[in-house]
Amino acid sequence: MTTNPETSRAERFTQDLNRLKIPDPAKSRSQLWIRLGVAGMILGVALGVVAYLMSHNTSDPLVQRDALTIALTGVAVAVVSSAVFLRFSLTNFLRFWLARQAFDLNAFGERLTTDRIPAIDNTPTVPKEGLHDDHRSAAIARG
Repeated sequence: MTTNPETSRAERFTQDLNRLKIPDPAKSRSQLWIRLGVAGMILGVALGVVAYLMSHNTSDPLVQRDALTIALTGVAVAVVSSAVFLRFSLTNFLRFWLARQAFDLNAFGERLTTDRIPAIDNTPTVPKEGLHDDHRSAAIARG
């Protein structure tokens, strides 16, 4: 059985994801929270519309104040729901982005190490004839 390099890279990628302990989005409740965020935004707008209609259909100041309270509650629900929606949708996006970055950097590192870096032997490096130590020549020049 031959090993395809792409298959081995994909297997290593899934192993790296398991080591990072990034939860699988399908198993988590993030989709539920995203849907609740959307529903809350719709509910907040609906409360605002109901409060507007309620306050304009009466001349009683007590009912208008109740409508004001309902409208402010609608605004609060919409803002909180927007934050919940943003948090969980960005979490899904950034989870994918992090996984993609890890995969790309791993592939880039493999390509660099196999293509560009020659094998290192343990022979000592000897300076070429005519080259000199810059620190020593600077110390001699200063006197």
